[in-house]
Amino acid sequence: MTDQYHIYGIGAALVDTEITVTDDDLTRMGVDKGVMTLVDEARQAELIGYLQDHDIASQRASGGSGANTIIAAGYFGCRNFYSCKVAGDENGEFYLNDIRDADVVYPSTLGSHEGITGKCLVMITPDAERTMNTFLGISATVSVAELDEAAIAASQWAYIEGYLVSSDTGRAAAIKLRELAEANNTRTALSLSDPAMVKFFGDGLAEMIGGGVDLLFCNGDEALGYTGTETLEDAIAALKPIAKTFAITLGAKGSVVFDGSNLLEIPTEQAKAIDTNGAGDMYAGAFLYALTQGEPMQRAGEFANKAATKVVTQYGPRLRAEQHEELKAQYF
Repeated sequence: MTDQYHIYGIGAALVDTEITVTDDDLTRMGVDKGVMTLVDEARQAELIGYLQDHDIASQRASGGSGANTIIAAGYFGCRNFYSCKVAGDENGEFYLNDIRDADVVYPSTLGSHEGITGKCLVMITPDAERTMNTFLGISATVSVAELDEAAIAASQWAYIEGYLVSSDTGRAAAIKLRELAEANNTRTALSLSDPAMVKFFGDGLAEMIGGGVDLLFCNGDEALGYTGTETLEDAIAALKPIAKTFAITLGAKGSVVFDGSNLLEIPTEQAKAIDTNGAGDMYAGAFLYALTQGEPMQRAGEFANKAATKVVTQYGPRLRAEQHEELKAQYF
């Protein structure tokens, strides 16, 4: 029997606004650079007020790390299901329209809840680094109620966004998804998501990983932070007991992939980066797409590098639909 879905994902549903800033702006606002910080709505409004005269790099894009990955995989050609939570407000409707365009299936109750759809202020510095201040809104209440066991059982992969660790209900939902996937022979993939999540919620991430996942995504900083090591070699050794396979992104140096037997160093093309927001999400989406097409890990890493390199050359966390097709035509 053919699986109904390639990927079942769970994560936050956020509407992103990107604004270009300087390092001095971040200092004046008291914002930690290069990580995601959770804020309340009043703090986010304060930051937007400070930045009202700054250039908007990307106005209102549907985001959330897991959603970016699922939507990218969808535009590449995967059939996907995504569990998240948006409110019945304007941003919620915008979000639903966006994921529909990527042919992502979602729970029928999505968008019917009262509340405020989550919003993420993404600040881009001249070095292309992204700094995020996130008001989760209704996404903070994502729970096991949003899971669809039939869809999980009908999927090749279950993809878990690491940011869920910051919410008690979200963490519980992530753990339950992993357990349901394991029970239904659906392979599990998890992203560590952000150095701040690793630093402040390491124990929770360990709960989400449980006895181990089939595939782990992280960047170099997250790998070192999660394993408490000082070298990439030591981090790789420490990750092997908790992930059957993994991919560690290294920015301009490409990525390192462990395929279960061999360590593969995969270089990438050099490009002028202007915005790294969504690079890791795009990498995971392209990587998973390649795996669902039966490609080996080496090819998956090469394609993921190519997709991530493309997304950092423009503002916003995602590529246009035709850009996905262009990448596929170059590679498949």
